[in-house]
Amino acid sequence: MSTPEADALDRADMARLAAGHEAALSALMERHAGALFGFLCRFVRDEDAANDLAQETFVRVYQHRADFRPEQKFSAWLYTIGGNLARNHLRAVGRRPEVPLDCSGDADRPGVGDTLPAPGNPPDEAAQCAEKQAAVRDAVAHLPDDLREAIVLCELEDRSLAEAAGILATTVKAVESRLYRARQQLRTRLSRWLARS
Repeated sequence: MSTPEADALDRADMARLAAGHEAALSALMERHAGALFGFLCRFVRDEDAANDLAQETFVRVYQHRADFRPEQKFSAWLYTIGGNLARNHLRAVGRRPEVPLDCSGDADRPGVGDTLPAPGNPPDEAAQCAEKQAAVRDAVAHLPDDLREAIVLCELEDRSLAEAAGILATTVKAVESRLYRARQQLRTRLSRWLARS
């Protein structure tokens, strides 16, 4: 989550970058690369592709530095660029993405894999957790693109509705609607797992 101080720092670095101070790009990358990689990794489910897409995102930030408007939030602009590149990548490779729950891309944010039972737990419990995790990944991967984006941003990336709306270039109401429909579809697909809870 960004803070007003972080947003101001981003805006200042973008102004410096637009004025020709290329070191400002390094500062932006240092602050945002880990979270952006996590977002892209969840989107395309391929760490190498996510890494390439993250680098390309920052190339685009540099190329379009003059297009950044100071009144907009840098992180929303960055994620919009990254999300567009990820969608183009998925179209190019012609496959549906899956959303791994353990690819956080950020050492300070544990993934779901960090909260699963320890290896010392009974084998049947570990197998059940692995099966459940695969079922959730598959269910999220089969959501329509607009619903999957909302779930990834709000549930997995922990973005606010307003941030997700800015990234997706839509309204907060539209994001709420997408989340509602996504949760309904996930509930249907995962009904046998929910019945066990």
